[in-house]
Parts: sequence; C-alpha cells; structure tokens
Amino acid sequence: MARHSGGRGWYGKVVGAALGVTVLAVGASVWTAQAQSVGAGATPKAAASAAPAAPGQEAGPVDVGIAHASDAGPRGVNITVDDGPDPTWTPHVLDLLDQYGVKATFCMTGLQAQAHPDLVKDVVAAGHRLCDHSVSHDTTMDKKSEAYQAKEILDAERMITQASGGVRPMYYRAPGGAFTPYSRKLAASRGMRPLGWNVDTKDFERPGTDAIVATVQRELPNGPTILFHDAGGDRTQTVEALRRVLPRLREQGYDFGFPVR
Repeated sequence: MARHSGGRGWYGKVVGAALGVTVLAVGASVWTAQAQSVGAGATPKAAASAAPAAPGQEAGPVDVGIAHASDAGPRGVNITVDDGPDPTWTPHVLDLLDQYGVKATFCMTGLQAQAHPDLVKDVVAAGHRLCDHSVSHDTTMDKKSEAYQAKEILDAERMITQASGGVRPMYYRAPGGAFTPYSRKLAASRGMRPLGWNVDTKDFERPGTDAIVATVQRELPNGPTILFHDAGGDRTQTVEALRRVLPRLREQGYDFGFPVR
C-alpha cells in the first residue's frame, strides 16, 4: 500500500502537538511490558488507561489479516474516511453520507478525536463505524520499536473511545499502510481488525475532482474498500467527488457496507 506523503504539512503541526499530549494513567513501563508480551506470542491485556467498552463493543480478538472485503457481498463497497475528524470537512462528509443513505468507516487519529469529541459522537450517532488511525499519524511507525507502536495504537484507542462516549474503534488502519506483524496482532487482540484499502483516491494531493472520480471508477475492480480523507487540508475536491461518486455507484448496482471483521 502506498505511503501518503504529499500535502501533509498539517501533520507536522499535529505531530508537534502530540508531544504536548499527556498519556493518562499509564507509564512507559506498562507499554514496554505489553510490547514484550505481544512479541512473545501472548495476548496483550487492555491498557489500564483504555476507556470501558460500550455494550456490544467488547474488545474480543479478531482476525489479524488486513481486511479489504465488504460485508455487503460481492457488489459491496466500503467507504472509508481518514485523518479526521475535522471541524470544517467532517460535517460536509456526514451530510453527504446521510443524503445518500451511506454508512462509512471513519479512521480517526487520537489527537483529532481528542480535539473534536462532538464530531466523534456525531459520527457514531449517524451509524458509522470508528477506526483507530494511531495518535499522531506517523507513517514511519513500522520502523519504530514495538513499545512505540503499542503506545500509538493503544493511546489512540483510548482517546477515540473516550471522545465517542464509550464506543470503541472496530478497526485499526496503520498510517500510510505502515503495518507490522506486531501492530496487526496487537490491534486484533483489542478487537480492532487491521484495515487496508483497494482504491487510493489520492484526494490528499488535491488532483482535481474529476481525477478523484476517475480513480474510483478505474480502480474499483481491484477491490471494494475506497480511501478518502476528511482532514489534512482543503477537502473541497473530496466532498465534490463524494457528491458524484455515491449516487453513481448506487446507480451501477453497488451496495454500501462495512469492511469485514
């Protein structure tokens, strides 16, 4: 899976802000111990700082394989939306999804979820699913220690769950696709299915609405999971592309679903 690099100056600010985030209730020794236990093949215990699961959202283990398929069947399409929530663009995306009766999976960073809890709750209230996209969107996570990976994944899980009012993320998407066997196993042990994509619209590069729409049509035969963004810069093109793509896919006989778990 391609690494996202273009148009990401916003993330430099976010990562800088991450240094100021206080990790609640858990010291570095806990993360190290958990990283060692997963690396040794044991199932990690929930971090002491993780918010409690809401009913029906228990953290039972799921498959460690990276999901691409749709639970809507062979004509299913999964809309996934990354990097938010964003106070400017997430409401526009939510309005369009509601207009066309589409449910999506929102892959949120811990920092954005913590900064905009009302939007996280709006996403949940509309029937969409949550996905852990790490704390700070570090696309080099796969080059870092297991303790660092655990901290990014588990802190984001806690931050998103707290922001939502207790609804847990059901998936984990590594920033830029920077999965490792360890990070997949850790996420799966917490009930978060590793989540990939088949269609990278590259909307974060702002190639133009026509280009985004054309990419969806061209690459959808590769698989059903489509990657859009609702943060990281001006998402006008993304919103306009969704306005065209959603009804067109339905007209072509596709059903909208969620990634398999």
